[in-house]
Amino acid sequence: MPRVGDRLTEIIAELEDARLAYPGAGGEVSVLAGIDMRVTAGEILAVTGPSGSGKSSLIALMGGLERPTGGRIDVMGVDMAHADETTRTRLRRRDIGVVFQAYHLVPAMTALQNVALPLVLAGIPDARERAAAMLDRVGLGHRLDHRPTALSGGEQQRAAIARAFIAAPRLILADEPTGNLDQKTGAAIVEVMFDLARSTGAALLLVTHDPALAARCDRRLEIDSGRIAA
Repeated sequence: MPRVGDRLTEIIAELEDARLAYPGAGGEVSVLAGIDMRVTAGEILAVTGPSGSGKSSLIALMGGLERPTGGRIDVMGVDMAHADETTRTRLRRRDIGVVFQAYHLVPAMTALQNVALPLVLAGIPDARERAAAMLDRVGLGHRLDHRPTALSGGEQQRAAIARAFIAAPRLILADEPTGNLDQKTGAAIVEVMFDLARSTGAALLLVTHDPALAARCDRRLEIDSGRIAA
């Protein structure tokens, strides 16, 4: 592990020449063309770049939602290129939380049920109590029994953030989490995420188009045409 100052910094994720390509009518289409990067424990890392540059694909690879077509992706000791689906699913349930722009809450479930779901799937007996406490922490203690259609966009994203943090993951992957929200609501959502990341010690990789938000992060990487530009 690299030494920063007088302390050791744990590497949560490491990518070496990570590539992703899809077959196309005119030949292979490259999405990520060789990414080298590290994410260390507790840091908040912004990933910026133009639309179509590969930012969301980077999150998909690190979260095990896509397999790379080349290179190496190690997330907490798991080789994401070769791990089977069971291993990748277990890692997501235990150590990775994902926040999407479009919330992805289960429509038929209440806020409480949505947030408790990762713990229920893991067989944790006090899932509902822990979910209620997490919803209260993100400001939704009064909305436990409301389904997503009864929640505003900001409230849905708060529930999605609570669900991402509920299992105390070591890595949070957030893909444009404020993209569907107005500026004021988005700013409040960012504060919730930053507070949870700082207090839990989770590493937060945040994809954003907002330069002011990126400037608040510990570090920034820019992706352009599938490569790290800065």
